[in-house]
Amino acid sequence: MSDLPEITELERICFPPGQACSEESFRKRLRYFPNHFLLMFEDGRLVSMVNGMVTKEKDLTDEMYEKASMHQTNGTWQMIFGVDTLPSYRRRGYAGILIRTMIRDASAQGRKGLVLTCLKEKIHYYERFGFVNEGISQSVHGGEVWYQMRLTF
Repeated sequence: MSDLPEITELERICFPPGQACSEESFRKRLRYFPNHFLLMFEDGRLVSMVNGMVTKEKDLTDEMYEKASMHQTNGTWQMIFGVDTLPSYRRRGYAGILIRTMIRDASAQGRKGLVLTCLKEKIHYYERFGFVNEGISQSVHGGEVWYQMRLTF
C-alpha cells in the first residue's frame, strides 16, 4: 500500500484519463490482490508495473476493472489489467521482464493461463510472449476497441 501514490502516478502518465485506473480503484486492488502486482524500480523510482486479478471467469470484463472484490484466489485465469512503463524507460525490456514473470507465476500457481485486452497496435507485442488474439473484446473501457489476448498453458 505504501507504493500507492507511485502506482497511481505511473498509471496517470501511461494511460489517458478515460482508461487510467483511479487511486481509489488501485487501493481496492491492493487490498484484494496485492500479490498480483509486479513492480519494477530503478534507483528507487517505480518505472514499470503489471497488475491484474485472478478469476474463474474465462473472459476479461469491464466490471473486473472496478470491482476488485471479484478476485478469486483459487481462480483459474490470471487477468492482466495494465502494463505500464514510464515513457523514458520504454524499450529497455522492463515490461517484458514483468510479463514473463507474471506468466511464470501463473503457471507455477496452476492457472490455465492469462488473459488481457489491448489496442490493435499492441497485438503483435503480446503475441511475442505467446498470447493469441481472440478478436474484438466485449470491453468498451475508455471508449476504445479492445482485442482479447489469451495465453493458455
